[in-house]
Amino acid sequence: MSSLKGMTLLRGLNIGAFLVTVLVNALANTLALNGRTTGEISDLYPNLFVPAGYVFSIWGLIYTLLLIFVVYQALPTQNEKDFLQKISYLFLLSSIANVSWLFLWHYEKVVLSNVPMFILLTTLIAIYLRLDIGRSDVSLKDKLFVHLPFSVYLGWIAVAPIANVAAALTAMNWDGWGISQSMWTVSVIIIASIITIAVIATRKDVAYSLVIVWALMGIIVKQIGNQSIVLTASISIVVIVTALVMTRIRTTYRR
Repeated sequence: MSSLKGMTLLRGLNIGAFLVTVLVNALANTLALNGRTTGEISDLYPNLFVPAGYVFSIWGLIYTLLLIFVVYQALPTQNEKDFLQKISYLFLLSSIANVSWLFLWHYEKVVLSNVPMFILLTTLIAIYLRLDIGRSDVSLKDKLFVHLPFSVYLGWIAVAPIANVAAALTAMNWDGWGISQSMWTVSVIIIASIITIAVIATRKDVAYSLVIVWALMGIIVKQIGNQSIVLTASISIVVIVTALVMTRIRTTYRR
């Protein structure tokens, strides 16, 4: 992978993987793959963790940032950069997982769709760790054009599997072991918030954290009549934003 030929191949695969992913996502919704859009399939398996529909517009931002990444990584000026070796073929694998999920989801293989969803999550975590986002000393361009896209992407995919599992459990008519769906949702929100606080503490990753806040706000809007969920999500947002502000203040003070 250190050879120019290998780098060129990887760059081309990254571009191709991105284009296929965007194309399939667009066709899945405009042509309603298997007769339904992605959102319509989601509506068949209602659960309390799914946010309001407008929240899914974040995919527009994610794909815009990924477009910036694939263009940036293809520039001749990036020949000496090592981020491509770090990512290796993980971006390609993440794109295959994304597309596989779409087909399984649209053909209502809801339980099986968790496999590519968690593969996608795993590959994005690996990319995030290999790039050492939030810790590595890189240029501003690398932060904006490489690290930022994957921070936002991982932030959203850190939430998506939860909703995917919830939909699968709904499809299986799971009784929640006698625990109400509201309590399960509250518990999951708390866990997601704790993970986010850990990311802030160890990585100072603003982009990742704001994506979680965006998702929590969407849950509040969708579940406005459920007091326990709204209260938990609201407190979580306050805690996350406070942690971000405190981290920023400490960083500024140390300078």
